[in-house]
Amino acid sequence: MEEGRLAISPEYEDIHSFVEAELIKRLGDTGKKLHTGRSRNDQVALDMRLYTRRQVCETDGLLRELLETVLAIMEEHTQTIMPGFTHLQKAQPVTLAHHLGAYFEMFKRDRLRLADIYERMNYCPLGSGALAGTTYPLDRDDTARFLGFYGPTQNSMDGVSDRDYLIEFLSACATIMMHLSRFSEEIIIWNSDEYRFVEIDDAYSTGSSIMPQKKNPDIAELVRGKTGRVYGALLSLLTTMKGIPLAYNKDMQEDKELSFDAMDTVKGCIALFRGMLATMKFNCERMRASASRGFTNATDAADYLVNHGVPFRDAHAIVGKIVLCCIEKGIAIEDMSLAGLKALSPVFEEDIYEAISMEACVNRRLTAGAPGKEAMERVIAAGKEYLGSHAVLQEKIV
Repeated sequence: MEEGRLAISPEYEDIHSFVEAELIKRLGDTGKKLHTGRSRNDQVALDMRLYTRRQVCETDGLLRELLETVLAIMEEHTQTIMPGFTHLQKAQPVTLAHHLGAYFEMFKRDRLRLADIYERMNYCPLGSGALAGTTYPLDRDDTARFLGFYGPTQNSMDGVSDRDYLIEFLSACATIMMHLSRFSEEIIIWNSDEYRFVEIDDAYSTGSSIMPQKKNPDIAELVRGKTGRVYGALLSLLTTMKGIPLAYNKDMQEDKELSFDAMDTVKGCIALFRGMLATMKFNCERMRASASRGFTNATDAADYLVNHGVPFRDAHAIVGKIVLCCIEKGIAIEDMSLAGLKALSPVFEEDIYEAISMEACVNRRLTAGAPGKEAMERVIAAGKEYLGSHAVLQEKIV
């Protein structure tokens, strides 16, 4: 069929009838034995499980490659200071390694979900028949083993009508796309002229058809857009399955087209996103300058006062006044004179400037999961250990 030497004839009811007729033509009565102890129902259930299992493994492999790329960038940028945000407003200084580390954790959880789905779905429905098994002495355990399953499904009605594994996989795909979309949104923002944190390689961006100065983040925008497409596949299958009584019904044919599209979409998006990320250039100086302009060290100034005996609420109010004063003068906190700081609190001394430097603000944070250099080095080591101990999911068909 792939080579075009065998054409599917429309005279038959479906692909099953066509294959059986072709085998009878070639083998005679032997071909007539094809459906002994089998139904289209359990064959389709098996095929969809085999196909989905392979997609789970391929998706897992692509996620691992993405994690390797993210970790490599993290290792290179443990001291690249940038602003951390809440509500899209500058909050506290972090590092690029710490920021990307959040996505490392997201994609790691995505892999864990895929491994969990693989474990739950890896049971063989073949031998369930139409819905009630068969009178022939089939060895379902042997069949399951040859096809790389842990064993046969335990209920023949559930065997032919279960699509939970597919819903779970599409749900995992939707979550992967949500993570990619969030990351894409940040890259789109970072690529803007207002930020200029990153430069996207020409292979993953295009210019405007009319404005020569523009460089559009095409792949990031396409990934963000295709997220809704994958969401749609999940919602469609959930809606299809919600009213189907046991056992098999023709409605279940609707599980194919959208699922195939969603699986291809996710794999393509992961691969292209990884390529874009691997070739992206980061403007480290611009990131650091941005962190120093947004009063991201205000919390550390408050912490300085607290560590010198000032109650936190009072320290919060004092630093609030300092920020207002800086805004009026158009300067940063570290640009205020010591006399100016002392006018608001006599507790301030010369060492305040070291305490609120960007490097100090970041590297003093050493608790597990914090952006400090030592904490990030531990995280990166753990990431390498994880990648070394969690191989890509593999099918094991005998």
